[in-house]
Amino acid sequence: MNDKVIDIYSKGEYPSNVLSNFYPNSFVFDNVECRSMEGFIQSLKYKNIKKQQKICLKVGIEAKKYSKRKWLWKLTGHVFWQGKIYHRYNQEFFDLLIKAYQELYKQNETFHQALDDTKDYKLIHSIGKNNPRKTILTEKEFIAILEYLRS
Repeated sequence: MNDKVIDIYSKGEYPSNVLSNFYPNSFVFDNVECRSMEGFIQSLKYKNIKKQQKICLKVGIEAKKYSKRKWLWKLTGHVFWQGKIYHRYNQEFFDLLIKAYQELYKQNETFHQALDDTKDYKLIHSIGKNNPRKTILTEKEFIAILEYLRS
C-alpha cells in the first residue's frame, strides 16, 4: 500500500492547494469562462443560464456561498448546465463533471502540473462529504475524476 498521501485542501501546501476546487484555476467549458472549478460546480445548482455564467466567474469561498442559497437540487436531484437538466445521481451528470475537469486539465497548466506532480501519491480529500444527497461532488467522485485524469 502506498503510504505517500496528498490530502487535497485549499489551505494546504502545493500541490494540494492547487488541486482544490477553490483554487483560481481558470478554464473555458462549453464557451463559458470559469475562474475556478468551485464556481462551475456551484453554478450547476441554478437553472438560469445568466446566473450560471455569473457564478462560474467566482473563486473559492465567494463561489461556495452560492451553495448555501440553493438547496432545491437536494430534494429534486436535478442540476442544470446551459439549459439542460441533469439528474445528480446518474452517469450523464458524472460524465459532465469529467468533461469539465478534462477541459481544466487541458487548458490550465498550473492544475495540469500539480496533478502530474502527484503521480506517486494516493489522493484523498478528508474534508469532503460522501453522501451525494448532501454534496454535488462527493469525495469519492472527486478523487475518481482526478485519478482518471492522472492515468
